[in-house]
Amino acid sequence: MSLRGRLAEVQLAVMMLTRLPAGRITGDAPDLSAARWAFPFVGLLIGGLTWAAHAAATALGLPMMVSAGVALAVLALATGALHFDGLADYADGVGGGRDKAHALEIMRDSRVGSYGVLAMILVSLLWVGSVAAAAPSLPQFLFAAVLSRAAMVLVQEALPLARNDGMAQLASGRSTAARGVVAVLAVAALVVWPVQLVVCAAMAALIAFQAKRKIGGQTGDVLGAVQFLTETAIWITFASNLLG
Repeated sequence: MSLRGRLAEVQLAVMMLTRLPAGRITGDAPDLSAARWAFPFVGLLIGGLTWAAHAAATALGLPMMVSAGVALAVLALATGALHFDGLADYADGVGGGRDKAHALEIMRDSRVGSYGVLAMILVSLLWVGSVAAAAPSLPQFLFAAVLSRAAMVLVQEALPLARNDGMAQLASGRSTAARGVVAVLAVAALVVWPVQLVVCAAMAALIAFQAKRKIGGQTGDVLGAVQFLTETAIWITFASNLLG
């Protein structure tokens, strides 16, 4: 793969996971499955933006909870609330689905139910409260954003598709490059913040197990839930004196 091809994959990853301006891809666009290795690195952009928002709000003298709320608002704007929506749909499907077919039908519905609303509220509160308590630095913002997206890629690699359509189908298949990136990031995380790595992996494994059991695999909503929940779990560990 040429450097130009790899850059096009990075560009596609930014276009798919954010609402940030990424220009236009000239020539043939790469397959989304080929661009999956770049998903974690989109976290560098998102983590940098959320840190900047948090730092600016803090510099203005706003309370820590408000600064964390500003950071979450920027996160939602930068990503088009993509992972928030995934979490809500996944919670509705898992919580309200009688069986696989019914759960997938609920997850496809654009309306948000009570499980989805509660999940978004509770997880957002945990995210904001944890960021406020952690008083985080730029490396922590980058770490949480990158590792949570690596967890999303890991679940893509580990689980089959729950249905053969939708956004997840476009990024389906196995990717040696994606597995290599996740492995390298895991080793780096083990050296820097090992507890956060373990907590992130445990959360991703729990969601993957539940998704496999409930709907038979992964969808875009499952991946959105993985990203938001693992990132929140990482922030909780940063906020805890006992967990580092």
